[in-house]
Amino acid sequence: MTPINPFHLAIPVTQLEKNRIFYRDILGCEEGRSSDHWVDFNFFGHQLVIHLSEDTKANEQGNPVDGHNVPVPHFGVVLSLDDFEAFAKKLKLANVVFIIEPYTRFKGLTGEQSTMFLKDPSGNALEFKAFKNIDQLFAK
Repeated sequence: MTPINPFHLAIPVTQLEKNRIFYRDILGCEEGRSSDHWVDFNFFGHQLVIHLSEDTKANEQGNPVDGHNVPVPHFGVVLSLDDFEAFAKKLKLANVVFIIEPYTRFKGLTGEQSTMFLKDPSGNALEFKAFKNIDQLFAK
């Protein structure tokens, strides 16, 4: 299997400094280049850029998944189970408010995974997950 290339994702934020603190200090993403209108972050090996945008509106749509209303759109990263558990603990200690608290989805089924959802200060939804068996990431 070829190595996974880092993705690049740019998202709008309403308050640059408040979101900079969230991604850097709460999520622990290393800060890269920046200007007075954008900031680069190392988002678990991927390039995430927050861009100041006064016109952004939080999207409150969702789809039902395993008894929860999953926000759409959302983005995030797949972690190992150990990293997921440590990260969930870190977020709880930081008093992060979850949209969906950390739990195990599809328990006992193909694709069993731990997942959690939260929002950044601008309302962008993030999901962090970990598969019981990473080989089932794309399983049907």
